[in-house]
Amino acid sequence: MLVFEWVVGVLFGAVLLAGVARRLGAPYPAFLALGGVGLAFVPGVPNLRLDPELALALFLAPVLLDAGFDASVRDLKENWRAVAGLAVGAVAVTTLAVAVVARLVVPDMPLSACIVLGAVVAPPDAVAALAVLKHAPMPHRLATILRGESLLNDAASLLIYRLGVTAAMAGTFHPAEVAPAFLLGVVASLVVGPCLGLLFVAVTRRVTDPASAIVMQFVAAFGIWLAAERLELSGVLTIVTFAVTVARRAPGVTAPRARVISYAVWDTAVFVLNVLAFVLIGIQIDPIRERLSGADAWQALILAGATFATVVVTRLAWVLPTTGSREFGLRQAGVPARLGPGIALSWAGMRGIVTVAAALALPAQFPHRDLVVVAAFVTVLGTLIVQGLTLRPLLAHLRLEDDDPVGRETGRARAAAYKAALDSLADAEDAPATDALRAEFRAALAEAEAHDEGLAPESLPADAARRQAVEAARDAVLALRRQGRIGDDAYFLLEEEFDWAELSATPRAET
Repeated sequence: MLVFEWVVGVLFGAVLLAGVARRLGAPYPAFLALGGVGLAFVPGVPNLRLDPELALALFLAPVLLDAGFDASVRDLKENWRAVAGLAVGAVAVTTLAVAVVARLVVPDMPLSACIVLGAVVAPPDAVAALAVLKHAPMPHRLATILRGESLLNDAASLLIYRLGVTAAMAGTFHPAEVAPAFLLGVVASLVVGPCLGLLFVAVTRRVTDPASAIVMQFVAAFGIWLAAERLELSGVLTIVTFAVTVARRAPGVTAPRARVISYAVWDTAVFVLNVLAFVLIGIQIDPIRERLSGADAWQALILAGATFATVVVTRLAWVLPTTGSREFGLRQAGVPARLGPGIALSWAGMRGIVTVAAALALPAQFPHRDLVVVAAFVTVLGTLIVQGLTLRPLLAHLRLEDDDPVGRETGRARAAAYKAALDSLADAEDAPATDALRAEFRAALAEAEAHDEGLAPESLPADAARRQAVEAARDAVLALRRQGRIGDDAYFLLEEEFDWAELSATPRAET
């Protein structure tokens, strides 16, 4: 019971911290990290431990599936140079730089362990960056590059991580022996992931129950990761390619009700996993703090500070010189080179749940594990606090221009959708309700034709009145319930109907 009460308290505290983060326009993982630090000094915290073999599967499989599902294949293709440069080049350079610094600070740390530390802290986290971008929008192209990097850099860093852990635990490493199997696993992952995605869509095509559909999604996330690990494939690449394939195929076959509920469940799951990750690593810090004393403690702090500084400086050094290079992909053709986009992109490299999960997944016998965990956690905490809390004012200061390509595409697509909806009513039976609906779509299309770029309005003309009417209807039914004239069962059925009616008339920005 004590553990249960403690978990309830932690979740409640996490909700409060996330609320504070939203009010400040900061990434909520930054406050979760601070909460994790606080747990390290709270007496009586339960001694919770997670099997290292399950850490990556538990934290990364759902997060990567969620991120892969939201990835835009078209935008990734258009920005592949910049994405590849960050997801592969920046990860490799950061890993090497951190490894060199770690070896200088801790001369007796094996090179393989130094490389593992570099791989652990190399990948920036999409969750942290996107939490900031909700409050301080970044130009769409930079946000696309950031999302693509955060999605694919995990594959590069975890591949290095796996090789480094194997070498550190075995004491020897022969590249010629592992390279063929390594390359075969990467290629196989790129094939197996899409095939499993097509199979998943075919199997779940007839699953209309939202609860069953969502459970199947989580089963797929964890099952595919575990299967990929057993087959020595890349769990990251398999999950990401699976998610991208499902995202392209599922919209036409997924029930709308299941889709709406699924988005809410996955947002909640990613939040809870971030809470759990920072709680678990915060709990680990306390016994590590007790084991490290005197010179060892100072060495751990020096290594942690040096790792954090190396991660930040290396990203700046990698991104800024390429800001004006069209070949790299950060600057568009015909657009003068500016330093602002490079500054914004380099400063958005906060670390998060991927780094925490990789640190938690280290075997207990890993050489200098305590030093690696402390350095990883300080790097996450430092980037989330220093960069996460300053990214919003930095973006405001840079005043980066954005021509709102998503808004323009949405407006034009909305006009096409309205026209298709109106055409579908051409053969409908004439009735007052049908005529009113036709009039709504005609008015919206007329507004789109009058727009310079043909953008349709976000709301139909009667949406405001519809919301007002639904609110009045809901109040009337609620009054009937209070008077005892209808029971709770009838009320809940009507409440759901009114909710859907209101959502259908409410633009995204107002929900």
